[in-house]
Amino acid sequence: MSNSMGIASAFVLSSLFLSPLVMAEESPAFVAHNTARAAAFDQAQAELTAKAQAPSQAPQATFNQAQPQAEKDS
Repeated sequence: MSNSMGIASAFVLSSLFLSPLVMAEESPAFVAHNTARAAAFDQAQAELTAKAQAPSQAPQATFNQAQPQAEKDS
């Protein structure tokens, strides 16, 4: 009987400790905060992608300009 009471009390205490987390996920402030964080993350990813693509195109243009000069030298 003592063993079953220990298991039951552990179950009740764990549900009491976890219930504020469940309630926080449903609150409007939590949802708004997560939405804002997701939007900021998407914007940062878009900026990083744009920055990564911009330098990769610039060296190709300089390489193409340098190639005709090499042909003039030979």
